[in-house]
Amino acid sequence: LAMHYTSDTMTAFSSVTHICRDVNYGWLIRYLHANGASMFFICLFLHVGRGLYYGSYTFIETWNVGILLLFAVMATAFMGYVLPWGQMSFWGATVITNLLSAIPYIGTTLVEWIWGGFSVDKATLTRFFAFHFILPFIIAALAVVHLLFLHETGSNNPIGLNSDADKIPFHPYYTIKDALGFVLMFMVLLSLVLFCPDLLGDPDNYMPANPLNTPPHIKPEWYFLFAYAILRSIPNKLGGVVALVLSILILAIVPFLHNSKQRSMIFRPISQCM
Repeated sequence: LAMHYTSDTMTAFSSVTHICRDVNYGWLIRYLHANGASMFFICLFLHVGRGLYYGSYTFIETWNVGILLLFAVMATAFMGYVLPWGQMSFWGATVITNLLSAIPYIGTTLVEWIWGGFSVDKATLTRFFAFHFILPFIIAALAVVHLLFLHETGSNNPIGLNSDADKIPFHPYYTIKDALGFVLMFMVLLSLVLFCPDLLGDPDNYMPANPLNTPPHIKPEWYFLFAYAILRSIPNKLGGVVALVLSILILAIVPFLHNSKQRSMIFRPISQCM
């Protein structure tokens, strides 16, 4: 994609069109990339959910690195969404970067520094492309740190007890299990890409960015809706921004709320019903 994409406001939109029309299997790569992000977020949310359910947050270092990872992935996804330079790309970038202007005293200067000018323009697009490319490598490095901290304690399991006695060889048992999971996820992804690739996208993004015309409904991709809904539900700008950040950062307080002798929700019948 990076070989054919151009991070210039005049050509970005048409370069994506060129990828879909003229590049060999470009349409497939583009939709696998866009919908692959959705599948990735599904996996992330499931991973965070099982961490909450099985009390994995008691490994505080691992948990905190995981929160950093979630922030990094969300930043990457946001910057990637801006690149096709459609209407929703432009206005999404404008709305979200503008939130930093709510920071007292330095807000406006900060926003213009991120934009590289007085609006979302070529400078913004170029730097977002660079960051969208580099951040996944930072995420990969953070994932190694995530595993490093997990390796210190050993992994958690549904019973919450030491499982050394139950250890089995990684191959063939876990390799088969992981391969099956991968194949199932990939089948879902391929079905989505080949039958309804635009199901999760926004039709507005098929219109080139127009700074003079605001879309009637500015909304993010589904995986940001929880954060965006919290942002929009608070009338105060700064309050909304704080709530948006806290909607993810709240995960950091979970280990400190754990006062019970029971580990998380596993052994509580009412929690199990949830």
